[in-house]
Parts: sequence; structure tokens; C-alpha cells
Amino acid sequence: MKSLVLEPTDIAQWRALVHEAEAASEQHLDESLESYLVFLLMRFAGQPQLAARIMALEYLRAQAAESGRQRDQLRDVGDQCLLFSGLFPQLAERRLVRVSYFVNLGRSAYDQLSALVDRHSERLYTGLAQAFVGIMDVLQAMRGLNGVPALSALQAAELWADTGSRSAYRTLREHYRLEPFGPGPATRNRH
Repeated sequence: MKSLVLEPTDIAQWRALVHEAEAASEQHLDESLESYLVFLLMRFAGQPQLAARIMALEYLRAQAAESGRQRDQLRDVGDQCLLFSGLFPQLAERRLVRVSYFVNLGRSAYDQLSALVDRHSERLYTGLAQAFVGIMDVLQAMRGLNGVPALSALQAAELWADTGSRSAYRTLREHYRLEPFGPGPATRNRH
């Protein structure tokens, strides 16, 4: 049994949790993505109203907003989709959509946002769009640190097939003793 190690600050505590989840998911986030994730978790911690939002409507509202608000709203859509797909995948099941719905919407929001911001921020948001699945895998590993997988067998199979998520693949093999058939999209795209 692991012992609880308390860090001196909230930032240090979140960073330690992210590091533990990175190790568990066998993912390595670069410093900018890791920092973004830490501050994202801090920003949305304790916001239960988050789950009540309908992301497609939020995305459409962002499309219609003026430029300053549009950037904020697109960032929020991307951030919330990242949290839903990583920490709350069961929300997809309750809404009768696949987890990859949040992945695709979140990637699109970050990608669109990258075209609306300065060059420094453009790199960050492009990186978030490209690394979305890996960051989601880290969040799912964080969720599963207690030994209970974040995904059901069906969700893991769909997510692996739709996105090539290494975490979903590992969940199928380790927790459900299932061997996924055929290559996921990440494997197909390499050949």
C-alpha cells in the first residue's frame, strides 16, 4: 500500500500527482504541457457545475463570440473536454456518446484557438491539440491510481480504436484481460 505524501503547496501537490500519473501511464509530457495540466487541474478543482455543460453548445457559442471572448471560450471547451475524457469518461456514457467525442471536440477547440493567439501561445495550443490523447491518458492514469480503471471495457475498446490511446489499450489488456484486435489509428498512421 502506498503512503500519502503531502507536498508543501497546492501546486507541488498537483505536480506530484501528475508525475505519478505520467509514470503510471508511461507518458512523458514536456514542461509546458505538464505545467498547463497542473494549472488546469487547480483551476477546475471543486467546480461540480462543470459536468452540467453541453460541450457542443459551448463550442458553438465560442464560434459566435467576439474575438476576446472566443479565445477564452475555446480554451474552456478544450480544457473541459480534456477533463471529461480523462477524469470523467463515464459522463460520455451517460450522454450516449463515445469518449472520443470529447477528444475530437477538445482537439478542434485547441487547434482553432492556436490560430487566434500570439506565436508563443500558438505553440502551446497546437501542442495541446497534438498531445490531447497522451494528456488524456495521464488523466485516466491519475483516475486509476486507486487500482480501478477509469474506463469500462467497451469504452476502452472504442477509445483505442478511435484514437490509438495507449492507456485504453493497456486497460483492455491489464484490467479486462482482453486482447484488442487490429491496429488502432496511431499504429495504422505510422505505416
